[in-house]
Amino acid sequence: MMDTLVSLRRETTCAVVIADEDGLITYVNERFERDLGWNREEILGRPLLTIIPPRLHDAHHLGFSRFLLTGVSTLLDRPLTLSVMTREGKEVRAEHRILAEQVQGHWVFGATIRRLDAEEEPWDA
Repeated sequence: MMDTLVSLRRETTCAVVIADEDGLITYVNERFERDLGWNREEILGRPLLTIIPPRLHDAHHLGFSRFLLTGVSTLLDRPLTLSVMTREGKEVRAEHRILAEQVQGHWVFGATIRRLDAEEEPWDA
């Protein structure tokens, strides 16, 4: 596994999600569980669309497919303000930083997710 993905797995200050090139979630950290209300066992293996608001599904499919075909992206490794879905189905604003790396000939995607409303509505309870 590449250095970027290894460092993502060590991240504790914000939520982290890692997915394979099929768009299936392969890793989340404890902060992801706490901030978004998901239990690791119930989210692993599910599609990324599970945490993407339905209104953004088409844009996600288009960008994801285009990247897999071309290897070119204008969204990677820069802060993006996007919404994310909590386990309870609530859409919340968050800053995302999405990374992609090839591992053994396959793309792996990772993202940090920092809820922008975390102080207003903590999910730690």
